[in-house]
Amino acid sequence: MDIQEVIVNLPALMIAVIFHEYAHGWVAYRMGDHTAKESGRLTLNPIPHIDLFGTLLLPGLLMLAGSPILFGWAKPVPINPLRFKNLRLGTFMVSIAGIAMNLWLALLFASLYRLIREGYLNFLSDEILIPLALFLGKGVLINLVLALFNAIPIPPLDGSRAVMSFFSVKYWELFYRFEMYGFLIITLLLFTGLLGRIIFPPILFLWNYLIGRV
Repeated sequence: MDIQEVIVNLPALMIAVIFHEYAHGWVAYRMGDHTAKESGRLTLNPIPHIDLFGTLLLPGLLMLAGSPILFGWAKPVPINPLRFKNLRLGTFMVSIAGIAMNLWLALLFASLYRLIREGYLNFLSDEILIPLALFLGKGVLINLVLALFNAIPIPPLDGSRAVMSFFSVKYWELFYRFEMYGFLIITLLLFTGLLGRIIFPPILFLWNYLIGRV
């Protein structure tokens, strides 16, 4: 494993997952739920958000295995939908907040990457530009992976909560009950490679498009 890969990949992943969770908490706060703030999670300080397995061990194992795609997660921000001013609107907005944040980060990193590629930052030395370009390119890819993965409408992913918000509240219990089975389905799709064959082509297309390769 190249130490440069670790130096580039791990910070890019941590930014992606921490900002994802922060977005959930911030939008929940705006919707009337102060649970994340009261729990000390409405912060960009990485320490309260770090999940030992999802933020550190799993990414480390993927890098050791030479995986071309880095994936992980932070501790879920605590949310209490019953405190939302509008239950259905709050549920929808909080559900898509993390996805929207990752897409915004992907666009931001891609814009900065293009500035380097097109020579607008040539006043910086190669010792800075080369690792910065690697970091930004990986940041675009990682954020796209998290955004599209979380948009899948299978409980407990964010996409399922967004879909759930369009149903009458009396049906929400069905979504919550399905979460355990949904997790097993997601795990099965991941290990069989089916999920990768579904979402990786659009991810790679968007990545190449955003950084200017197509």
